[in-house]
Amino acid sequence: MKINFGGVEENVVTREEFPLEKAQEMLKNETVAVLGYGVQGPGQALNMKDNGINVIVGQRKGSKSWEKAVKDGWVEGETLFGLEEAAKRGTIILYLLSDAGQKAYWSRLKPNLTAGKTLYFSHGFGITYSHETGIIPPANIDVILIAPKGSGLTVRRNFLNGSGINSSYAIYQDATGNAEEKAKALGIAVGSGYLFETTFKNEVYSDLTGERGILVGALEGLFEAQYNELRKHGHSPSEAFNETVEELTQSLIRLVGENGMDWMLANISTTAQRGALDWKDKFRDATAPVFEELYEKVQNGDEARQTLAKNSDPNYRVELEKELKTLSNLELWRAGKKVRELRPENK
Repeated sequence: MKINFGGVEENVVTREEFPLEKAQEMLKNETVAVLGYGVQGPGQALNMKDNGINVIVGQRKGSKSWEKAVKDGWVEGETLFGLEEAAKRGTIILYLLSDAGQKAYWSRLKPNLTAGKTLYFSHGFGITYSHETGIIPPANIDVILIAPKGSGLTVRRNFLNGSGINSSYAIYQDATGNAEEKAKALGIAVGSGYLFETTFKNEVYSDLTGERGILVGALEGLFEAQYNELRKHGHSPSEAFNETVEELTQSLIRLVGENGMDWMLANISTTAQRGALDWKDKFRDATAPVFEELYEKVQNGDEARQTLAKNSDPNYRVELEKELKTLSNLELWRAGKKVRELRPENK
């Protein structure tokens, strides 16, 4: 259906328009092979399984992800296979390896992409940056995208509580004439609350900008900056953390999610309201050049090249652990651990 968002019409697919029963009927003769059981794989695979779709998982045997798949109930030789065997058996292949993993495995996947199959992505990276990844699908298969707007854990949690998660969908290649309907069916089957239309390029540009920006990178940077400023002026770790993180995550962001920032601003104290309205433009204008630089680097492929180079380095995991350890050792997050322990539900 067409939905008007602030004067701009977009194509949106809801569960009412495309019910699960319709998705089940469309997919009843398909074997969905989920390649990769890391971030998105578990949630999407388990949701489809619970929704009555014929699902198998492909993963490298002996890996931690293989062991996780076994713990989640996938059975070796029945619903759990090596990557190549799963790809051979699947009529719809969910290519959910990491971006660097997709590049590395592509030459081994291609022989199993036979005519009429469907190749499914949850990220536009591999296709959009094909000059870096080498991922160019054969012309006789469908190539689609379903990109949940949240982590794999959230995909599963939202499914279990019945709320679903918003996802984007895109069609890159329609060899069978049925790619769009198949994409919608899979989007509903993996537990989407609703689907909105995009392109592979727009998905990856917005996704990389969002991850590096407000969703993770900018948020962590702002947390550190405010916490450090409060501590510099003698505020205790507990007070600095509560005013920087706890009040946001346990109260305010929930109100934003439920009603929007405009509603929240209209329903906080007049002092907080005045301060927010007076300072928001300063933060917007201060960070606008950073976002401009970020989007340019996403658009010109610099971020893709850097990501692939770092993630393909044999020592990447070792260096990553060092970076993550440095982050977790910040007083900010050590204080946060103590604050979370004091929450009533954790006692």
